[in-house]
Amino acid sequence: MEGLYFNVDNGYLEGVVRGYRSGLVDSTVYHNLTQCDSLQDIKMQLATTDYANFLGQEQVLSTSCIGEKATEKMVNEFKYLKLNASYEMNRFLDYITYSYMIDNVILLITGTLHERDTHELLDRCHPLGKFETMPALCVATSVEELYNAVLVETPLDCLVAADLDDLHIEIIRNTLYKSYLEDFHRFVQTLPSPTGEIMGEILEFEADRRAINITLNSFGTDLSREDRQKLYPRVGMLYPEGSFMLSRAEDVEGVKGAVAGVVEYRRFFEQGNKSLEDWFFEREVELNKNAFLSQVGIGIAGALTAVSLRDCLCVGAIEGAGDPEHCVDSRVCRAVSSRASIADRRNQKGRINSYICI
Repeated sequence: MEGLYFNVDNGYLEGVVRGYRSGLVDSTVYHNLTQCDSLQDIKMQLATTDYANFLGQEQVLSTSCIGEKATEKMVNEFKYLKLNASYEMNRFLDYITYSYMIDNVILLITGTLHERDTHELLDRCHPLGKFETMPALCVATSVEELYNAVLVETPLDCLVAADLDDLHIEIIRNTLYKSYLEDFHRFVQTLPSPTGEIMGEILEFEADRRAINITLNSFGTDLSREDRQKLYPRVGMLYPEGSFMLSRAEDVEGVKGAVAGVVEYRRFFEQGNKSLEDWFFEREVELNKNAFLSQVGIGIAGALTAVSLRDCLCVGAIEGAGDPEHCVDSRVCRAVSSRASIADRRNQKGRINSYICI
């Protein structure tokens, strides 16, 4: 029945979202981009895409410029959706921004811990995760001041400022993400079909991915089994039996046994031609692309944000190959210096060729 009235509030924006999606880099353009040897070549190849508008206005191209402009395009499209969204869709889009807010706050805490200039860090924060009171955080000049400004009135107030080291900051990040994923999952389950099913599957995968990564990254640290289990989101295909087994795992073999009951995850550990992060990335892109196969659902707005971000990383990774002094996505190609060898450059391009086209 909800589908009969969907177009009244959300039909226009669904069409806008699908239009934005059609403007992403396709396989043909992406293949041509991987053959580029300079930033000017990349600009020429992107001239026939939706990225041409902002690139045409830049007289001097740089790696950071293209990456920033691509992100700016994505953010402007997101803001347009929010300005025209119904109450339900607006709230949904708010949830999308919360993950970026978490990352931004953690970035400021980490930078303050290592005595970095907070104003410089503010410029590095993702635009989707900026909020009105964020500039006030830059007033803090020490971890204690930032703790009193951010964490003291949150569920993390059990910590004290002296506890804020690199390990505890990761615990803070994962605790916040746990609460975020659980709350977001509860919200999407109240939405009519197919949004609830589509976003539920995406969020459950994200919860499982975080649980697996937390387990693997905890090996060799002081994090106890009990503390590790507290960081696992209470949603996902692994919850609750798989989560319990993950909390008892002591090595990679234990993790394999914990995820063996989920067919989608079992193959991640059975095939050794790709890294675990690559498998996770492919699965994430697959789920978000599948979201566009459904109709009359606002979940495609969340999927658009995810695939648009990956599109920006695609362009950024390729442009890094044309500029030996900088790379955007460390998962695709590592940063190389101007003295990088020819072998390093070739290896970098080989990694780009294996990048997933959205």
